[in-house]
Amino acid sequence: MNILYIHQYFTTPDKPGGTRSYWISRELIKNGHEVTMLTTMPNQKEMVERKVVDGIKIISIKVAYENKMGVFRRLIAFCSFMLSASFIGLKEKKIDLVFATSTPLTVGFPALVLKKIKRIPYIFEVRDLWPEVPIQMGALKNKLIQKLAIKFERSIYKNAIHIIALSPGMKDGVLKQGIDSNKVSMIPNMAKIDEFWPREHNTEFLKQFKLRKDSFKVVYFGSMGLANGIDYVLDAISKLKEEASIDFIFIGYGIMTKEIKRRKEKENLENIYFLGNFNMNETSEIVNFCDVSLVTFSNLPILYTNSPNKLFDSLSAGKPIVVNSPGWTKDLVEKNNCGIFVDQNSPEDFAEKIVKLKNSPEILRTMGVNSRKLAESTYDKSILCKQIVAVVKNQQTLLNKSK
Repeated sequence: MNILYIHQYFTTPDKPGGTRSYWISRELIKNGHEVTMLTTMPNQKEMVERKVVDGIKIISIKVAYENKMGVFRRLIAFCSFMLSASFIGLKEKKIDLVFATSTPLTVGFPALVLKKIKRIPYIFEVRDLWPEVPIQMGALKNKLIQKLAIKFERSIYKNAIHIIALSPGMKDGVLKQGIDSNKVSMIPNMAKIDEFWPREHNTEFLKQFKLRKDSFKVVYFGSMGLANGIDYVLDAISKLKEEASIDFIFIGYGIMTKEIKRRKEKENLENIYFLGNFNMNETSEIVNFCDVSLVTFSNLPILYTNSPNKLFDSLSAGKPIVVNSPGWTKDLVEKNNCGIFVDQNSPEDFAEKIVKLKNSPEILRTMGVNSRKLAESTYDKSILCKQIVAVVKNQQTLLNKSK
C-alpha cells in the first residue's frame, strides 16, 4: 500500500526528539509498503520541500515551532500545519491509507478531510489524550472551545478504521468516547536496545562536560515542558544540596530550561549540570554513564496515562527508573522490579529515596538488569513495530474484502 504518514514532529535518529515514527516507517517499508511522511521543518528555506531519507519520502512544510512557545503561538503552529497538510494531502496521488499520529489533535484534521473528500481510510495513533491534557493543564479554558474540541476528538476516533493508543490509560480514554474496543489496540512507546545499552563509560564525554567520574549520577533527559514536573525535581534537588556525592544531569530542551538555570544560580545548586540538547547517539552515551533515570510529570490525573520515550530508552539502557506518576508506569517499574515510585506531593520522599538508592548498589544492579531484560523481551522496537505493521496488514485485508 501507499501510506501517507502524518506526523507534525517527525524526526530521524541523527537529530534530537522521539523517533517512533521513523522506526514504524522503516518497518512498513521493509514489509513492502511505500511511506510518504508529511511533517514540518521550521528552518528550511522553501515553504514545502521534498526529499527521501532511508527510503521514507518526506514532504516537509515550513512551520515555526518551539517548545518554549506560549499557548497562542502554539495554536497558530498547529492550525498552520493542519491546513497546509490538508491541502498537500489532497494533492497527493495514489494514497491507499493515511496513518496520522498525534499530538496535537489537529493532526487528525487532514486525515478526516482525506476520508471525507477522497474516501481514503485512516488509522489514528493517540500519543496523548487531547484535548483533556491542555484542559487539565489550564491551557484551554474557554468552555465552548473545550466542548468543540471534545466533539472534534470524538469525530476523529469514530471516523478512523482503527486506533492505536500508547498506554492502557489512553486506550481507556478512547473507549470512554463510545468507541468499539475491537477498533482499538494498545501499543506503547518503544525501547531501542541497539541504540541504548549498558557498556563501558565514555570518559571523554565525562571530561567534555566536566562531570565527576565517581559521583552518583541521576539523569533527566527529554522534553522539559510544563507537564514534566521539573519544579518538583528541583525542589528535591535543593533538599540534597549537602549530598556532595550526588549529581543531577539534565539533557533536553523545553520551556523549563530557563527555570533550571535560574534556580541553579539563585540557590547555588552546584549538584545540577544542564548539558543541552543532543541527538540519539550522544544522549545514549550520557545516559549510559548515569546511575538512575528520572521519568517525572506534574500532578494531574491525565498525565498518569503518559507513555514517555525516556522510560523505554531508560529500560533499554539498563537503568533503574524513578517515576512519580501513580498510573501504569508505577505498576510497570514495581511489578518488574526495575525502579521505584516517589510521592508527587513530597520532594522529601524523592530526596530520601535517591539517597537510599545511592547506598544500595546491589538493589541498583538488580533493577538495571531487570530493566534491560524487560526492554529486550517486551518493549523493543523490533517487537512493537511488527505489531503496528500487523494492524496495518489486518486493516488492508478488511479493506480488500469490503471492495
